[in-house]
Amino acid sequence: MSFAIPFADRLNNVETSAIRELFKLLGKPGIISFAGGFPDSAMFDVDGIREAVNAALTEEAGGALQYGATEGYNPLREQLAAFMTGKGNQGVAAENLIVTTGSQQALDLLGKTLVSPGDKVIVEGPTFLATIQCFRLYGAQLVTAPVDGQGVDTDRLEKLIVEHKPKFIYLIPTFGNPSGAMLSLERRKRVLELAVQHNVLVVEDDPYGDLYFGDAPPPSLLALSASVPGSRERLVHCGSLSKVLSPGLRVGWMVGPAELLAKATMCKQFSDAHTSTFAQATAAQYLKAGRMPATLAKVRAVYAERAATMGNALRRELGDAIEFVQPQGGLFVWARLTGAGGKVADGGELAKRAIDKGVAFVPGAPFYANNPDHATLRLSFATVGLDKIEEGVGRLGAAV
Repeated sequence: MSFAIPFADRLNNVETSAIRELFKLLGKPGIISFAGGFPDSAMFDVDGIREAVNAALTEEAGGALQYGATEGYNPLREQLAAFMTGKGNQGVAAENLIVTTGSQQALDLLGKTLVSPGDKVIVEGPTFLATIQCFRLYGAQLVTAPVDGQGVDTDRLEKLIVEHKPKFIYLIPTFGNPSGAMLSLERRKRVLELAVQHNVLVVEDDPYGDLYFGDAPPPSLLALSASVPGSRERLVHCGSLSKVLSPGLRVGWMVGPAELLAKATMCKQFSDAHTSTFAQATAAQYLKAGRMPATLAKVRAVYAERAATMGNALRRELGDAIEFVQPQGGLFVWARLTGAGGKVADGGELAKRAIDKGVAFVPGAPFYANNPDHATLRLSFATVGLDKIEEGVGRLGAAV
């Protein structure tokens, strides 16, 4: 007699990522990949991290190698609070944040603590694929707010808030994944005003905000909340060291109301007891050593050059068959096929053709919780050198 494993009903709400399926094709020799969503490992400050590891083992071996507090290793919480304050987020102290195993765990904890089956949650369209999967796993009904080159459309967002009365709103205001969009200062203030006016929680996910190419982006929602009375208590801010230091450390954090942090800490205790104390001690020593500004300056310069190269190549090789807003930061170009001149207008179809030409990217449709735009695609410039960007976009042009 065969045996069927009795999986939980909640797994019916999620499916294997179409992006993960695409990655299976990337083993073909000679593929140039614009598909990844991760930083360039060549940018990691290996010497600085090695020094931080040695300092952690020399100065605080007992703490670094032992079990730790679920809410986080206190020296790191203090360093993260200082890091946040240095970026204009006034009033952030160690007790205002908990350390998470990457910002992905922060999203999972928000799902666990806030979402009951059937609850409505507003997300951007498009948004981070893992967010869609995470919130759906807990039974959320996702409502999509449209995004343009200046981030979420706040007029449309307000109508959706009134219509759906969501449990919370999830936004990536600065260089979002996949849109690359930067929410304007005017719209940021409006989001905070809407949170107060309609008494709704807003989650700001900010893993890319330090990766700007020219002028710094507008202040985070967290920083701006001081100027909008009542908004701070309706705001959660998620941060990460993954894109700026190392994803392998798995160090993220969540700033939020004390009551929410307490519930999230309780759920985290059930899940992993605590984020690796060794990783936390290493991150604390790295921040303490003051190397982050130089690391960020280097990374910004490299990514800015690659983004410019990709933008120029796309305009040259694909012309009016593609449209996009040149990114001002982050890791991605978000583009839309126009079908001009009878050329391919479906991102999924182009992805298949592109693989045959030896270049990979991610079609845009999976990044939509509802009503996907099949003409869209996401291209990452972060892990590819300038010559390979030119060559890869040339192959893409041949595939269109």
